Amino acid sequence: MPKRTRSGGSLLPRLLTAVPGPASRRIAARVREVDCPAFDARREARSLLSGESEDPITYAHGRGANVYDVDGNRYVDLAAGFGALSLGHCPPAVARAVAAQGQRLSLALGDVYAGELKVVLSEALAALFPTRGARVMLGLSGADAITAALKSAVLATGKPGVVAFRGGYHGLSYAPLAVCGLHDSFRVPFEAQLGSFVSFAPYPTGDAEAARSLDVVRGVLRSGACGAVLVEPILGRGGCVVPPAGFLGELRKACDDAGALLIADEIWTGLGRAGSWLATLAAEERVVPDVVCVGKGLGGGLPVSACIGSGDVMRAWGAHGGGAIHTATHFASPLGCAAALATLKELRRERLPARARSVGARWRKRLADSVVGAGGASRVTGRGLMVGVHVEGGAAHALGAARRLLGRGYIVLTGGAQGDVLTLTPPLNVDEALLTAFVPELAEALQRGSRN
Repeated sequence: MPKRTRSGGSLLPRLLTAVPGPASRRIAARVREVDCPAFDARREARSLLSGESEDPITYAHGRGANVYDVDGNRYVDLAAGFGALSLGHCPPAVARAVAAQGQRLSLALGDVYAGELKVVLSEALAALFPTRGARVMLGLSGADAITAALKSAVLATGKPGVVAFRGGYHGLSYAPLAVCGLHDSFRVPFEAQLGSFVSFAPYPTGDAEAARSLDVVRGVLRSGACGAVLVEPILGRGGCVVPPAGFLGELRKACDDAGALLIADEIWTGLGRAGSWLATLAAEERVVPDVVCVGKGLGGGLPVSACIGSGDVMRAWGAHGGGAIHTATHFASPLGCAAALATLKELRRERLPARARSVGARWRKRLADSVVGAGGASRVTGRGLMVGVHVEGGAAHALGAARRLLGRGYIVLTGGAQGDVLTLTPPLNVDEALLTAFVPELAEALQRGSRN
């Protein structure tokens, strides 16, 4: 029997049925009848590639780092809502804040008559920006924040062009889709509706590739039509890839030389995930962007995001007499603001960014010692609790390993431009004993794949 670690969402897996169980299978059959066909088609394609069933489990409830399916099986969640559940499932402080706010005001009138928590949250987020006078535009998703950032860039510079990076992912609504470099298949069917204002540079993994990438960026900027460079300080969905030291600083210099803005997509990396409040401001780089986008973990499980820009950049919005705005009915929702404020308070109270840095460093070393080389992985990358295990043998082996881990009670995702990376983004307050227990399970899942 699995050994209990401690209560409150810090339990090892407990499987009562095969995975998925009968209740999950029944619900999956119902979902197939009404859901967008894309998702079932993707599962079928992945199953053909890996040789493993991709039939889904169905979540029922969760607490901390544990999630339970409708069959009563308990899992350790190392995906944590695509990295959004920084405090784990159903964090009590966030639940209390949202419940209290729900008794007071659930929706205000957007940018016309705001709820009082909009200003409190905006002040807290502006304080994360390293220069005075920052302005904040709230949204619901990371894609909303990226859209606001791209709009801000063209208003501030008058230049529509953008440099983005291969392997980068910024969301799938139309402005973020145009700058999506992760998979061409996401973008190509809709290119006729996207325009042609984006140029892509390679995201570097070493010094030589960094030099080539910077050459591409500088070449595009020299054209004079490019107003922004959009970059993830560490690739998230693209495989938890950390660029070489100095790369972000060189991007900053290239933007300054060309009169372009540097936009940092910190939707994955920010708010503690990569071991600091903002990865661009971490000691490794200390690069100050013109615009920062945050989201995912900001709401503790509720949808809220923000585009934070310098006063100089955001001043451009006021130059249009109020005709150019970026808003929506549920932007700055009082419930979302309450959740975000409670989340920020818990991140500070528990010192979770610093904890993620130290716990993540120890975990990456244990993982690398166990699985790199003959263990079935080529390398372990990332920073903080944003970890990529690069699986040898390609996407088929990575998908197979993820599925075998699910059968052992661990929820992980695959990522990377080639789909060959296991991406691990547990809650920032995860019990370290759960991470330690995962290491031999991963080693066994990878070794079984190499034997097949």
